[in-house]
Amino acid sequence: MSRKSRNLQAGYSYHVTTRCNNREFKLSKRECREVFLYAINKALSKYKFKLYALCIMSNHVHYLIEPAQPQDLPKIMHFLNWYTAMCFNRMLGRTGHFWEKRYFCDGFPPSDTDRALNTLRYIHGNPKAAKMRSGFFYDFSNYGSYERLTDDGLTQWHPAFLKLGDSLEDCARKYKGFCQRYKPKEKTTPTRCHWGSKLLAGVHLSSAKSSSTLERRKKASGEKPNLSPASPAR
Repeated sequence: MSRKSRNLQAGYSYHVTTRCNNREFKLSKRECREVFLYAINKALSKYKFKLYALCIMSNHVHYLIEPAQPQDLPKIMHFLNWYTAMCFNRMLGRTGHFWEKRYFCDGFPPSDTDRALNTLRYIHGNPKAAKMRSGFFYDFSNYGSYERLTDDGLTQWHPAFLKLGDSLEDCARKYKGFCQRYKPKEKTTPTRCHWGSKLLAGVHLSSAKSSSTLERRKKASGEKPNLSPASPAR
């Protein structure tokens, strides 16, 4: 079955999430995160998109992206995932898929300022929600560029942020207050269902049957079978 095509629209911002294969914590090393920033810089030069938010966690990454053309988004993500997977596999001495299946993608129009602000806050609040930080400042998130009005060389302010006040300082102050009111939901561990647990459900192996099978195997291999107390030697 072919994948369902994404409905990509001009001018939309897209919240994109990529996760390490098997939810493994492969992005914990600082060197990997710095390589990630280098890869994003290369992608920006190549595709000229707008990056409004970024948060690199230990096993997944959040972006808020506005591509120059809607059809550029799959190209951007293909480049980022391919380039980073190649680098990380070499750095970590591993092979195979680095990223988990298809990336998550959810878009909204520029007119939806509430959605934009809530998405920005959700991305910037990830370290707090994961209890990695007590606040919003985090080395591999661009929250600081919003509160302190700094230029990190990769990201820019979302238009919804710029509508919060009459000056940049006012926008930063209001966004900070908006983030401080954030109460992240408690994250629960997903229930994993393995095919073996379903296949063997309700199946009980008899210890007597297992024992007799073991004895037959020993006889076939020439080993002396164990003498059970219930079957004394004659």
